[in-house]
Amino acid sequence: MNRISHIEIDDSGLPAPTPQIEQERRVAVFDLLEDNSWTLPGRDGQTPPPGPYALTLAVRDGRLVFDTCLETGEKVTEFHLSFGPFKQVVKDYFQICESYFEAVKKLPPSQIEAIDMARRGIHNEGARVLQERLEGKAEIDIDTARRLFTLVCVLTPVS
Repeated sequence: MNRISHIEIDDSGLPAPTPQIEQERRVAVFDLLEDNSWTLPGRDGQTPPPGPYALTLAVRDGRLVFDTCLETGEKVTEFHLSFGPFKQVVKDYFQICESYFEAVKKLPPSQIEAIDMARRGIHNEGARVLQERLEGKAEIDIDTARRLFTLVCVLTPVS
């Protein structure tokens, strides 16, 4: 059962997300819980306890935190990632999402589709960055990475 069965986003202290971002967040959480892959590597010759796992994503001391517990609440692991590698791709993703939301209001379907393809490309790039950053900490498939990247976007401070 190498999967996430519960996810919590601790966004306390962050600005409230826009309605569009909040909707993407809800969809990402729903899709993530429906289908995901979350495998923890063994450390120091120890095999991690089998899941399913509860994951909390948070920001602490300016870093992205992945806090993994068993469903019982027993802590399994916690790791912190720098936001640095995510900043540009998150900024690009928010900009293309804004363009997409505006396009839906006034552009023909062919132009909306082109913007959506660009949005998906940037989203895939963010998912690849996340997979790279989690290397050695957690193994995730590309679909799980895409859904988690959406949630990382909500927590990433973009300047």
